[in-house]
Amino acid sequence: MKLIVALLVFGIIVIFHEFGHFIVAKKNGIVVEEFAVGMGPKLFGVRRGETEYTLRLLPLGGACMMLGEDTAEEVIPGSFNSKSVWARMAVVAAGPVFNFIMAFVCAVIIIGMNGYISGEILQVEDGSPAMEAGLEAGDIITRADRTSVHTFSDFRMHIALNQGRKCTITYIRDGEKHQTTVTPEMTDDGVYRIGIVGGVQEKPKFGGLLISSFYEVKSNIDLVIKSLEMMIQGQVSRSDVAGPVGMFQVIGDSYESAAKYGLRSVILTIADMILLLSANLGVMNLLPIPALDGGRLVFLIVEALRGKPVPRDKEGFVHMIGFVILMGIMVLVMFNDFARIFGF
Repeated sequence: MKLIVALLVFGIIVIFHEFGHFIVAKKNGIVVEEFAVGMGPKLFGVRRGETEYTLRLLPLGGACMMLGEDTAEEVIPGSFNSKSVWARMAVVAAGPVFNFIMAFVCAVIIIGMNGYISGEILQVEDGSPAMEAGLEAGDIITRADRTSVHTFSDFRMHIALNQGRKCTITYIRDGEKHQTTVTPEMTDDGVYRIGIVGGVQEKPKFGGLLISSFYEVKSNIDLVIKSLEMMIQGQVSRSDVAGPVGMFQVIGDSYESAAKYGLRSVILTIADMILLLSANLGVMNLLPIPALDGGRLVFLIVEALRGKPVPRDKEGFVHMIGFVILMGIMVLVMFNDFARIFGF
C-alpha cells in the first residue's frame, strides 16, 4: 500500500504539471502529439483525436510532446514554433503555474479541515534565549529578520534554517510593535530553538482561508528557495538530500503513520505531501537550467527582446546537454537514496 500511495502522489503532481502545458497548448491551437505519464519505454497508449495518451515504465516524470517543439520547422500549421513567442511562453510557464495552483488547493484543504497555528506565543521557557530577549506569552510574532511570519510554522522554519545565527524578531504586544534580537540554542538532537511554545489554533472563514492558503504556499516556496541556497553554500550534507526513491520512502512512511489515526489524518498527510512536492516541482522547473521549463523560458525571453529566435539548432543543443547533465544528477541522487536506505 505504501508504494501505491507514493505512486499516486507522484502521479497526481506530474499529471497536473503536464496538464498545465497540455491545456494551454490546446487553447493556443498547438497540436499535442503525446501526453505521457512516466518516462522510459511505453507500457500502453490510447489515441484520442490528434493526441496519444501513454503510460510509461518509470514513474518519475511525464511529458506533453507538442508538434515541432524541438525542431527548426516553423511553418507547419499547429506546430509549437509556429505560434507567437507570447503563446509559447504561456505554454511553457503553464506547467509550474499549475503546480502552484495544486499546492494552493491542497493548502485550502489542509487549513479548511485543520486550521492553522498563529504566531502568538503561548509560553516562554524559564532561562531560554526567548526569555533573555524579553519575549512574553501573548506576544504575536510578525517578522523574523526579513521574513514575514503568518503562522507559527513560518517562524519555526526560519529558526531551523537560520543555523543558529542571531535573529531579529518583530512582535506585537498590547497593540504596539516591538523588536528584539535572540540567538537560538541547539538542543541535544541538533535542532535550533529559542524556547517558546506557540501558538493559537485558528480556523479562518472563507476570505481568511484563501489568504492563509496563499501564505502557506508562499511559505513552502520560500522553504524550497532557502534549501537551494543552503545547498549552493554547502550547508546541506549528503544525508539531507533526497531524490525520487527517498521521497517514495518518506511518502510511504508518512502514510503508514497517518493511517493509524484514520482517514482524516491520511487526507491531511497526503495533501501536505502534495503541497510541498508540488511547490518544489514548480520552483525547480522555473530555474534557468537548460531542458527545464525555466531554461526554455530564458530562450523565449531572449527571443522577445531581440525580435527573433535563437537559432533552433543551437537552442536544441543546449537543451540536450542540459538534459544529459540532469539525467546524470538524477542517477547520482538515486544512488545517494539507495546508499542512505541500505547504509552503504
